[in-house]
Amino acid sequence: MELSVSDLAVSLGKRRVLHGLDVVLRPGKVAAILGPNGSGKSSLVRTLAGLLDPDAGQVKLGGKLLARLDPRERARRIGYLPQEATVHWDLRVADLVALGRLPHRSPFAGLSAEDRMAIDSAIEATAIGPLADRLVTQLSGGERARVLLARVLAGEPQWLLADEPLASLDPVHQLDLLDRLRGLAADGMGVVIVLHDLVQAARAADDVLLLRDGRAVAFGPSEAALAHQPLRDAFGVEVMVIGDGQGRLLPVPIGRVQD
Repeated sequence: MELSVSDLAVSLGKRRVLHGLDVVLRPGKVAAILGPNGSGKSSLVRTLAGLLDPDAGQVKLGGKLLARLDPRERARRIGYLPQEATVHWDLRVADLVALGRLPHRSPFAGLSAEDRMAIDSAIEATAIGPLADRLVTQLSGGERARVLLARVLAGEPQWLLADEPLASLDPVHQLDLLDRLRGLAADGMGVVIVLHDLVQAARAADDVLLLRDGRAVAFGPSEAALAHQPLRDAFGVEVMVIGDGQGRLLPVPIGRVQD
């Protein structure tokens, strides 16, 4: 089911951070949100997750207003991976992943057979089986990123919203995580990711939304949205477009736009 916003406006305190956005996100696709710092990327993702209330406009999931969904139902349908990938408790990896089942469980109920199957599936999908008995606080950044992704996947959401999931990851783990997100989309999940890297966006995203000052500069298929003029308008940069040898065109920033 589609996740969409229409004429969306959002404020943080007295500051308007999103203005009149109209976006339709497609299930089974990866959508990347890009823009300069302070352009409203994280605010949009949090609004899509139901964590921020809009001042105006609507957020809909499958044609239904997100605000009218029961919070537990919303949590079952939309998984949110926040920007801060920190864990402050000495939990076993398997126990942390199990927390992803909370929206599906009654208070104080133990894990059902269905819960355990979902947890095992999430652990398998993120290849963290060998880490299951380790403490999360003892993991590397790349390992922790996969564990936190597994926690979200254990909830079996229809949509995954990830705010800068590549932050602090080295190139190998960035590529690994993006490949896993592409695989989730191929299996039918809707995936929305906030990114800063134009090359990684071109490599991973089907659709791209470019934001600047809380407004949409471009939205559409990645090759169109990551073309020269939209990137000039959004970032003020010139790019060189190169091929990756697999049919994709990658925009590489080479300098600022000269006035």
